[in-house]
Amino acid sequence: MAMKKTLCLRVSVFHKKKPCKQKYCLHSYTPELLKNKLKKDVIQIKDEALRKGAEEGMVEFLQVFIDAYEEAIGGELTAETMPQLNGYQITLLAYHYFRREVNEGGFVQLIYNGYGSFIFENPFAKAMRLMGAREFSKLVYSARKVYEENKKELTREKTDEEFMATYEKFEAFDKLEEEFMEMEEYVTATLASYVDEHIEDFGEVVKD
Repeated sequence: MAMKKTLCLRVSVFHKKKPCKQKYCLHSYTPELLKNKLKKDVIQIKDEALRKGAEEGMVEFLQVFIDAYEEAIGGELTAETMPQLNGYQITLLAYHYFRREVNEGGFVQLIYNGYGSFIFENPFAKAMRLMGAREFSKLVYSARKVYEENKKELTREKTDEEFMATYEKFEAFDKLEEEFMEMEEYVTATLASYVDEHIEDFGEVVKD
């Protein structure tokens, strides 16, 4: 399936949401192990939607899968809904969350909105390396180090002023965010290519 490259639009507005303290229990799992351990119902992906997404770009191609996953789990990934997805699907959804949160408000927002444990306390970085995004994997490991050393401060409840001050306090994230912006298109293309080549692991393609 041919995929056309496209530049991703980035939102530069810092957006503070209500923090979520849910910790997703994926410890010690890799996509290969998760494939059969958590697989339940097959998630179907419409062939027509995939072809349209591929024509529009890499982000749109991956979004077809994301939309199907979110519909399957009722719009929210929790400990209860997670078993409905396999490891590959969870990994792709994790990248979707990562990309959305970091593009909107950086690592500070990603962590404060409750995704820190999901991204950094689970093998997301390792999964990215296995899927071919090696430099991105290294970036996630670097961000994880900052997270682990400052988890209490990064995740505690804050006023709006305290939240905005966090950006100045953790300038270590700035360089990593800039690096992600530079590599984002390549990372997305790498993952889209991996999904395209292993599509049966991400859903069952059906014709209308």
